[in-house]
Amino acid sequence: MFRLWARTFQDNHMLRDACISDDSQDTRTHKIFRALDEVCYQFDLPRPIWLDKTIAEFRRHNKARFTRDNFVESIDFDYLEIQVIEED
Repeated sequence: MFRLWARTFQDNHMLRDACISDDSQDTRTHKIFRALDEVCYQFDLPRPIWLDKTIAEFRRHNKARFTRDNFVESIDFDYLEIQVIEED
């Protein structure tokens, strides 16, 4: 079981969250991208861009923050945070 938790924050207050599960036998990378796509669909967000800083943070902590710099379109919150909370 693979689970990814996503949350949006504004002024250090959580606005909304979602937990995405994936039981497929796909690679970890594919599961992460698919879960992020599902989060963006549920929250009605544009897909964020993975900057080098974001990739390094995710590799180090299994957690990443997507700020306004990661989005091409404007967003109505401070950042989107994703975190892997369970892996097979």
